[in-house]
Amino acid sequence: MSYKTLDYQIEEGILTLTLNRPERMNAFNADMRSELIEAFDAADADDAVRVIIVTGAGKAFCAGADLESGGDTFNRHKRSNADIRDGGGTVSLRIFESTKPVIGAFNGAAVGVGATMTLPMDIRLASTKARFGFVFARRGITMEACSSWFLPRLVGVQQAAEWVFTGRVFDAEEALRGGLIRSIHEPDELLPAARKLAREIADNTSPMSTVLNRQMLWRMLGADHPMEAHIVDSRAIAFMGESPDAKEGVQSFLEKRAPKFKLSPSQDKPEFYPWWNDRPFR
Repeated sequence: MSYKTLDYQIEEGILTLTLNRPERMNAFNADMRSELIEAFDAADADDAVRVIIVTGAGKAFCAGADLESGGDTFNRHKRSNADIRDGGGTVSLRIFESTKPVIGAFNGAAVGVGATMTLPMDIRLASTKARFGFVFARRGITMEACSSWFLPRLVGVQQAAEWVFTGRVFDAEEALRGGLIRSIHEPDELLPAARKLAREIADNTSPMSTVLNRQMLWRMLGADHPMEAHIVDSRAIAFMGESPDAKEGVQSFLEKRAPKFKLSPSQDKPEFYPWWNDRPFR
């Protein structure tokens, strides 16, 4: 697929989605917003994609919003699209809805929306050269891209408050200590480490199990009571338990061979999916 701001490459079940504006440090603009949403739509519709890795071209992951417009960068009335909805938030919500696991591979600076739009990704790895910053207060604006929901759930309110209130840029070691990232790697080892993790998922797990498990984990973050999880768990395990994937998962284990799962995420979702649109327990 051809995009102006992204590189979209699928290899053996792994989609590597590269933010590709290196001359602007992969700064986020309207084209990148729409193309990221389009790319995640395409990945969800393609059963050949098992896992998505998101990284950046050049020395940065994403340096945040493109500030080429100067002081009016964040003034919606000065843009061609005066929609009040936050563009970064539309990307975060699309990643949140993804049916495929998403791995962030931070090769360099991830600042502002370059950090917040990655919070719905499932696992984040960083290069030793990565830097992070929730710099909004230093630019006279506020948190965006749904980060007021995601960030405290990932790192806790106290750590989120420190990073957001100070707006300072911090290194990968601090990001690791704070729980924002899973691991740190030398620059030339970052993508191999991300691909190794992606291969572990792609080669060994049921695509349908992964679809359900991903949404079960994320959706339960906002549940009011464990009964909500029990209701969804019961539906999901009943559906998968009588599926050919469950039979194959057990049989391949007993026969000590790699599994060959059959259910198609784009075609075979259970009738109760998406269950969050039907909440009788509310």
